[in-house]
Amino acid sequence: MMQLYDKNAFDCSKITANNYSTSFSMGIRLFKQKYRPAIYAIYGFVRFADEIVDTFHGHDKKLLLDNLKKETWLAIDSGLCTNPILHSFQKVVTEYDIDREYIEAFLHSMEMDLNYKTYNQQEIKEYIYGSAEVVGLMCLKIFYKNKPDEFKELVYPARKLGEAFQKVNFLRDIRADYVDKQRIYFPGVEFENFTQEQKKKIEDDILYDFEEARPGIMKLHKDVRLGVYLAYRYYLELLKKIRETSPEEILQQRYRVSDTTKMWLLADSWFGYQFGKL
Repeated sequence: MMQLYDKNAFDCSKITANNYSTSFSMGIRLFKQKYRPAIYAIYGFVRFADEIVDTFHGHDKKLLLDNLKKETWLAIDSGLCTNPILHSFQKVVTEYDIDREYIEAFLHSMEMDLNYKTYNQQEIKEYIYGSAEVVGLMCLKIFYKNKPDEFKELVYPARKLGEAFQKVNFLRDIRADYVDKQRIYFPGVEFENFTQEQKKKIEDDILYDFEEARPGIMKLHKDVRLGVYLAYRYYLELLKKIRETSPEEILQQRYRVSDTTKMWLLADSWFGYQFGKL
């Protein structure tokens, strides 16, 4: 019966990914089957924590996050949890020897969002590492289980890809973050006077991160390369849309990639993969 409980736990994480992100869930489905449950488990865990910080308004978020931290470590140490998403995550942490430092850094970044409204340069670097880069490193641990040399070679591009994704999210969500939550993730930027020059500087910085990440994507083994590459293409397309808007427009709405464009990117990436261009 424990096998059934484990299966149900991983199914819950999969449902979470499918409900919350069509982009990432599509990318995960392009991995070989043996990698998917573990990646779903990581997504479920990080989404679970993010919901506490960004969604559970009117509740004691600090208490909820403190409880999550305690439950996470208890689950990992005991090898069991009655919360199915945490149960699937702890199994992945143990099986793939995921560094506790990654988990600590992630939870610390979630805690930062409870306490920080305006980030300075050092704080945002720390925040991005914990909120995005370590998530990529957790996935890399799954892709290269018991292959420390290959893992080490890809650490830098994995971190840069996570950094690029997070910065695109910051740009896309400026309106919600700044207007609704009074958060400023871009040091030195005053959104009451957000200029085209400031916007371009941010976009160029993100493009540099994507350029640094791309060679690492191309070095990934073929079992997972297409899925990661598709997520990369989605986010590049989102950045392209944002670059075409004015500073005033980006403060007024949240931009997304249409389903039609996503399907075109999927088809184009798949053909490139099949014909050896990836």
